[in-house]
Amino acid sequence: MPRHELDIQWCVKDRTHLPNEELIRHWVNVSLGELVERDVELCLRIVDTGEIQSLNQQYRRKDKPTNVLSFPNDCIDGCVDENGRVLLGDIVICKEVVVSESTTQEKSVEAHFAHLLIHGLLHLQGHDHSVDDQANKMEAIEIDLMKNLGYGNPYE
Repeated sequence: MPRHELDIQWCVKDRTHLPNEELIRHWVNVSLGELVERDVELCLRIVDTGEIQSLNQQYRRKDKPTNVLSFPNDCIDGCVDENGRVLLGDIVICKEVVVSESTTQEKSVEAHFAHLLIHGLLHLQGHDHSVDDQANKMEAIEIDLMKNLGYGNPYE
């Protein structure tokens, strides 16, 4: 069974409304357990609106906060660490945007956070919802993984 290494960087002072580290690790392990057959390593950074807006401007040329950004590892042959784990990349999730969207969309912060984390994991593996034929496939995987984690369809 593959082993996954997750580095969680809490860059917000107030963790109110956020899922705890144990739950986040569970989501990652279940999701990656269904998606990859190798040991992997990744970083999750939980940030405020200022940091995500800066990253969104720098990397996507969009000067506004967003909910999640993914930065896949660009190694052509797949970078491997000293323990043989494939380095997937980094996911950045903005606490304030997640909480705000959860309220607006009338869903729990926990479920919305789980969905965004899964969404980010899929991007790290090369999925791209901006391509029509891939968008439906990506959505179907997200819905299935959310169901396996005990949550409803995030698109309803």
